[in-house]
Amino acid sequence: MYDATKPYKKQILESVQQTWETPYVSVKRGIVVKKFSLPEYHHTDGIGTKGIYHWNQRSFRNAVIDALAMNLNDLALMRAVPYAIIDHLILPCDNKEAILEIIGHLAGECSKRDIAITGGETAIHNNMEGLEISIAMLGFVEKPKQNQFEIGDVLIGIESNGLHSNGFTKVREIFGEEFRQDFIAPTHIYLDIILALDEQFDIHGMTHITGGAFTKLKDFLPDCADAITKKDHQLEPQQIFRELYEKGIADEEMYKTFNCGIGFILGVSQKEADAVISQIKDFKADIVGEVIPGNRTVKIFSKFSDKKIEF
Repeated sequence: MYDATKPYKKQILESVQQTWETPYVSVKRGIVVKKFSLPEYHHTDGIGTKGIYHWNQRSFRNAVIDALAMNLNDLALMRAVPYAIIDHLILPCDNKEAILEIIGHLAGECSKRDIAITGGETAIHNNMEGLEISIAMLGFVEKPKQNQFEIGDVLIGIESNGLHSNGFTKVREIFGEEFRQDFIAPTHIYLDIILALDEQFDIHGMTHITGGAFTKLKDFLPDCADAITKKDHQLEPQQIFRELYEKGIADEEMYKTFNCGIGFILGVSQKEADAVISQIKDFKADIVGEVIPGNRTVKIFSKFSDKKIEF
């Protein structure tokens, strides 16, 4: 039975307090004191219906990484350094052990990144099937810059490790009660390599391939440009995507719902492309396309068939 007094609050606070002194903020008696004065970018996201699998499998650390990744990777688009989060943990039942484990993992991951947990809420929704970890993330931007591709840019893709945290409503529709380890693999975090690359190179545009998948490229195209992918790049869709395709999902839906093996895309000049790829050490990367004159159309050469898709 749900205990509205939340008797585990003291233990949660003990975990969270580990994050309250960082190079960026100091938290005392609930008051947040910033140690910088720079432009900021704020973002919020969660793990969505992937949380059903995390709850059933008790893969709580992976769930925490998913929640952080969905925010960290979008902060990368703004070249923002995270310094604080506010979390909202939603569970289908009151489970002290699960709550403390999740908060423990969250505090641990935030401590590694000098991110303070400055607030949070735990809610029990008994009409839910799974877990939700929703995070509001705050970051500062040392050198604000417009995120937009330019005509002539080479598009560099960075590999995903599979589904990441999008398209799980469709996954559940297709696979039903069947479970795969792919369903709980944590999302790659790209922020660290993106910030490092941004210090060395002139990155024009970037896209995190999440909800909306490759249609999101349009958000960062000028009106006079198209983005077009190559057929022969080296970032192949993982087997789970091929299974989804074989179960009847059309090419167009695959590329507007799933990352299909590419988790992040950068736009750089042709002369810098090889040097950029050489600096991406922890992930496989390849030239996956280019930006050409056009009218804000995204053209995808499918890896599943001979079809060309346009958004």
